[in-house]
Amino acid sequence: MQNLSRRGVLTLGAALGLAGAAVPANAWAWSSAGSIAGTDTVTDPWAVWDDATDPLVASLLDNGQIPAVNTAFQSWVDNGDPLPAGLPGALTTYLQDVNRLPSWADPVKLAAAAKFNKRMSLYLFLLYGLGSGIMSTVIPREARNVYYSAGGADMKSRAAKTFTYGYDLSAENAFLPSGHFVTTSNKTRLTHAAVRHLLPKSAKWRSVTDNPIPISNGDILITFHSLGTFVHRKLKSWGIRMSAAEEAAYLHQWQVGLHLLGVRDDFIPATWAAADDQSNYVLTPLLGPTSEGIDLANILLGLVAQVDGGLTRGIQREFARYVLSDKIGDWLRLPRDFVARGLIEVGWPAYVAFQEGLSPIVPAGFDVIDKLVRGIAMLFLNNGTSATYTPITIPTGNRPGA
Repeated sequence: MQNLSRRGVLTLGAALGLAGAAVPANAWAWSSAGSIAGTDTVTDPWAVWDDATDPLVASLLDNGQIPAVNTAFQSWVDNGDPLPAGLPGALTTYLQDVNRLPSWADPVKLAAAAKFNKRMSLYLFLLYGLGSGIMSTVIPREARNVYYSAGGADMKSRAAKTFTYGYDLSAENAFLPSGHFVTTSNKTRLTHAAVRHLLPKSAKWRSVTDNPIPISNGDILITFHSLGTFVHRKLKSWGIRMSAAEEAAYLHQWQVGLHLLGVRDDFIPATWAAADDQSNYVLTPLLGPTSEGIDLANILLGLVAQVDGGLTRGIQREFARYVLSDKIGDWLRLPRDFVARGLIEVGWPAYVAFQEGLSPIVPAGFDVIDKLVRGIAMLFLNNGTSATYTPITIPTGNRPGA
């Protein structure tokens, strides 16, 4: 994998006549001077995968060992849990090396991030659900990777696993021994490696993709910007009060999260300014509609409707348009509800002002908006509690028929 250059990927895509390739218009030019590594080099993240993990997982898959690994992982949930017995020796050795925070992780900032997440919980759940979640369906590579992988055949389960990751990151004890995020990240990293091994075997996926190997470091960075950077920008644009220390702490949890997923430190932005610069380059120009993404968006929005009985279906679609843009809403063919949009345009800023203590007046439409916000929150919380915890499992195949 490490020998496949970005130019080689593009040349192969052109040779196969792939349409709609979502790649940067210019060669990668973001300097790692803006990264936490602080070096000054230019390395293409779309030509970097996960050399520490990919060969190991490919071997486990080829030898039929993944089902036993998934069974053993059922008892491995808390960060402080010992590694389960009975794992293949190579996997145990690997986990002993990666199942820890990076040396540069700051426990003070991580604790501050936990407090920030709790204070911002309603905004975060809403933006992760109707913002980032729907945005993922207009990131062509991500939408196609999800659709043709095993998770695409059962989006309710796939969404639950995504919510589990988000819940574990947002939990007050996320990085403590009693939390789950380090363990969840390691399982996710192994899952990514499995998908990298399995998806290239899918004829249908190969017919629509522009990258012969999915989920590069560049692709994971795109996902980060659709989550952390997007949410940070929205909170600031809504006038949510955040101290400089809180903003730095929120970024730091994502920096640690990216590291745990196998992203190289020289790709991880050191500041929000560097993140914004990188996002403008790697995320916004790559957005676009796909038939797979349209299907996934409808399924995800349907999950929200199940929580609130469909009472806010119009407002949830219009809120997705509100936070993402009508252009994206049109790409996804989201039906319009102009009454709901009018309520959002007037009611949401007033709702934020009321929630933030900036206005004593309960805004018109408060109950409807509050129902939407809490419905999204319930999707996270229902999939993050011990009673309904959805374990992340390593796949052994692709979407049936793919």
